[in-house]
Amino acid sequence: MEKEIGWLLQEKYHGRMTVAAKRDIARLKAGEPLDHIIGFVDFFGAKILAGKDALIPRVETEFWVGQAIDQVSQSLDGRLNFEIRVLDVFAGSGCIGISIVRHIKGANVVFAESEKPALQQIEKNCTQNKITKNTYQIVQSDIFSNITGQFNYIFANPPYIPTENAKKIQASVANYEPHAALFGGKDGLLYIKSFLEQAKQFLAKNGKLYMEFDSPQKLAIAPLLKKLQYKSWKFHKDQYNQWRWVVVNN
Repeated sequence: MEKEIGWLLQEKYHGRMTVAAKRDIARLKAGEPLDHIIGFVDFFGAKILAGKDALIPRVETEFWVGQAIDQVSQSLDGRLNFEIRVLDVFAGSGCIGISIVRHIKGANVVFAESEKPALQQIEKNCTQNKITKNTYQIVQSDIFSNITGQFNYIFANPPYIPTENAKKIQASVANYEPHAALFGGKDGLLYIKSFLEQAKQFLAKNGKLYMEFDSPQKLAIAPLLKKLQYKSWKFHKDQYNQWRWVVVNN
């Protein structure tokens, strides 16, 4: 706790113990996430608002998104005037799509999110990070329900915590973060299955999808990809040596 208090004071109050700082320390001690109290997180160089309306971006997600950006950039091989269509589904705060637009020239992103408060946060984050209006679109959509057309790349960070594990997660997560962004049915695979079953028709020829998951779910995802007859796929580990994301080729 002392480490978090020190970070809060330095980041928000420049090391000064003010009346407001004391109130925020009380919030921290009551269990509210530090990122909520500070108000934002840094995600791959973007300033992303942190609040109750969308999931706080995780460092594991930041890690694989950085890897994905490197892969996409290398595949484009310096081509200019080449527009790529990108879909950020289960967009939440919009941190993934915003990173794509900021770091990949020619990227045009559609943010797909079902929850209205999160949609509003995506717009705020795009504005705050000075994302050019003609490079993105925000769509209220239950996975693909309001999505049209095909995309060169689809990125997804679906809710994947099993509801049977609800009592095992940190109180700060359970009490302060949106459950719609956390839980994926009894086994955590509810949205993953639905997403993968539908995604194929929205991927352009030779398109790729990038998806985050929880490490134990790898054993269920691999046979599902085979059943759905995707061309190929490769699983990757995060910075903590846990299976965390998969790249799927259409």
